[in-house]
Amino acid sequence: METVVKIHAADNVVVAVTPIAKGEAVQAAGTAITAKDAIPAGHKMAIRPIKEGEAVVKYGFPIGNATKDVTAGTWMHVHNVKSRLGNILDYSYEPEKAGRPELPKKKGYTFEGYARKDGKVGIRNEVWIVPTVGCVNSIAVEIERRAQKFKTGTIDGICAYTHPYGCSQLGDDMRYTQAYLAGLIHHPNAGAVLVLALGCENNQLDLMKKAIGDYDADRVKFLTCQEVGDEIEEGVRIVRGLCAFAGQFKRTTQPAGKLVLGLKCGGSDGFSGLTANPLVGAVSNQLIAEGGTSILTEVPEMFGAETLLMNRCKDRATFEKTVQLINGFKEYFMRYGEKIHENPSPGNKEGGITTLEDKSLGCVQKGGTAIVQDVLSYGTPAVEKGLLLLQAPGNDLVAANALAASGAHIVLFTTGRGTPFACPVPTIKIASNSRLSADKKNWIDFNAGGLLEGKSMQQLCDAFFAFLMQVASGKRHAKSEVLDKHELAIFKDGVTL
Repeated sequence: METVVKIHAADNVVVAVTPIAKGEAVQAAGTAITAKDAIPAGHKMAIRPIKEGEAVVKYGFPIGNATKDVTAGTWMHVHNVKSRLGNILDYSYEPEKAGRPELPKKKGYTFEGYARKDGKVGIRNEVWIVPTVGCVNSIAVEIERRAQKFKTGTIDGICAYTHPYGCSQLGDDMRYTQAYLAGLIHHPNAGAVLVLALGCENNQLDLMKKAIGDYDADRVKFLTCQEVGDEIEEGVRIVRGLCAFAGQFKRTTQPAGKLVLGLKCGGSDGFSGLTANPLVGAVSNQLIAEGGTSILTEVPEMFGAETLLMNRCKDRATFEKTVQLINGFKEYFMRYGEKIHENPSPGNKEGGITTLEDKSLGCVQKGGTAIVQDVLSYGTPAVEKGLLLLQAPGNDLVAANALAASGAHIVLFTTGRGTPFACPVPTIKIASNSRLSADKKNWIDFNAGGLLEGKSMQQLCDAFFAFLMQVASGKRHAKSEVLDKHELAIFKDGVTL
């Protein structure tokens, strides 16, 4: 195992793979350098003198400016590096800088999924209870409890999804809730859905139906609690019928190109951009080569790396939508008096991430090298194939739920510190380092840390893709699927694209 990693030839820092003691001599870029400070694992060390105000370069791009003169061997972190990010920027479309990215060859991967009447394919066959308003959450949960006896045959689960919204909402606030719920109702992992209303809420059922649009009347049923005597008894009766409908579906062999992956990270560390995120990018490339779809979100964690995505847009119209995605989210921060560059969390910083540029340049690697085909507003379903960008914040729960609402069958969640959270679809946790994978076996599904220990990217990509086909086929489950996924997290503000 190498002591340090230099990611790009242009970098003036390296990343410590293991802790480096003060005074220890390490080989970096072919030169012996003595560490002037103790360098924690995942953190950066200068490999040449860097002047005050000069760019600190990692991944081949500036991640900030030095705030003082430093010499080779200096620990480079928040104490001597500051972000270069500004506010609203003008961008130019320069696709020639991205070149023509090459995808891997199609390998003909398949999985066993549930073909739906609308042409989509589900990887789970569940019956969902979706409230229009938080006031009926307890009713939804009780219907779920009493209906478990109908979970037979090919029914994978019966689940009520609770949330505190739908009452006293207006304008865009209401629109976001309706768009999210509509996306969930159409999700192919749900073989059938009961939409549960109260009757007096702002999110009236007729308005919710408009947001839902066309639907299969056999698959989606509605119940307004104030209009029946015993809403629990009536709800259980309806769910029984929905289970009978959903139970008709059987798994059949489907091409991997039917799959939609959501790409997300959280609790990132200094290894995330070296291991887990590039691995997910390689898997995304392979899925797109198979004809599938990947959705990249967390817009604030694109700041500082956005031009890498903009220059890969399929055309100028998509580029303009990406500019609006980025600048619109910056305006969202500024509207509330927040600084756009203060994103890295305390855990990110402890793990070696110094600035938002440092974080973003690692984060966007989850999108691989494919052309950006479309930009989706929050709650908008994925239609185009290939790599898509989605409007959603960095918040883990909100962003993962947004990916599900846009049709992601599985969320690939990279992490350097670990998290147990679940969302409505299987959420695969990929560790950036082997220590986390070993310590949190009940959270972590796949270990990308092998990339620091001699395993090749192709080796891990093939193994991970095969694992995903097993999850999609129901032969394996995400660790998150045994945890509580009942409560939804819905975005409350943003911009119109």
